[in-house]
This record gives sequence, C-alpha cells and structure tokens, in this order.
Amino acid sequence: MANAESVEVQAPVAVVKKSGGKRMMLIAGVVVVLVALGIGGFMFVGQRSAQAKSAAGAPAAAAGAAAAVYLPLDPVFVVNFQDDDATRYLQVGVTVMSHDPAAIQAMKDNDPVIRNALVILFSSQTFAELSNTAGKQKLQAQALTAVRKIVADKIGKPGVDALYFTSFVMQ
Repeated sequence: MANAESVEVQAPVAVVKKSGGKRMMLIAGVVVVLVALGIGGFMFVGQRSAQAKSAAGAPAAAAGAAAAVYLPLDPVFVVNFQDDDATRYLQVGVTVMSHDPAAIQAMKDNDPVIRNALVILFSSQTFAELSNTAGKQKLQAQALTAVRKIVADKIGKPGVDALYFTSFVMQ
C-alpha cells in the first residue's frame, strides 16, 4: 500500500488569556476618570453659582453706597502748643474720608475754614494730653466733629465718615 507517513499530531495547547488583569486595570482607569470629571464638574458649578450670587449682590451694594473717597488736607498742620516747660510743636497730617461726593467738594471749597478750625483745635492741646493714645484718639474725635460741623453748615448733612491722622509728630 502506500507509504505510511508518520504524522505527528500535536495535542491542542490550551491558551489561557490573562485578560482579567487587563480588564480590571481598564475598569479602574475608567472609574478614576469618571471620579475626576465628577469632582471637576462639581467645583465648576459651585464656582459659577458663587460668582452669580456675588454678581447679584454687587449692584445692590453699589446702588446703596458710593465708594469711599479720601481727601488729604495738605499741607500738614504745624502748630505750637501749650507746655509750661518748653516751646512745643505739633505736626499732624490729616486725611478725611467720605462716601458723599458733595461732602468732598464742600471740604475742598471750604479748605481755609476747615484748616482754621483744626489749627485752633490743635494749638489748644497740651503735651500731657497728647502723650498717650487716649489723648490722641480724643483729639481725633474732636477734629472729626469740627470738620463735620463745617460740612453740615455748607451741605445740610455731616457727610464726613472718618478723619485719620496720617502723621503725628510732637517735639
């Protein structure tokens, strides 16, 4: 008969795929991406709503109050003041603050009147009164009252919100 060929038949080899590990890594990667997108979306929406709330409140606040305007009373005040032991000098830099443009204009228009009132007030002080913080604060309150009175006489309302000493030198 015919030649018998010997053919070796190999048994099929079982191939085990390790797709389980790759699949788990893929799922973990998708979960991480979804969590990151969720956090980013939450932060974006929160920021937008906070901006919307502040923008809604801003026109109401702007309509209710004007911006603060500071007016320095230049040049600084230099006066001699009372002391039994020696001749003393006081140098004071003064700036006033108001939210009312009419009050600022009234202070500019009446600068000589305001400066006169403050010179008289500053020169009537004693060294002992101004040697501590309480004395300086009292003088600041008196100066604010004097400026408010002058502005109120001109525009019908005090209009001045604060008075600040920007420099204070005693000698």
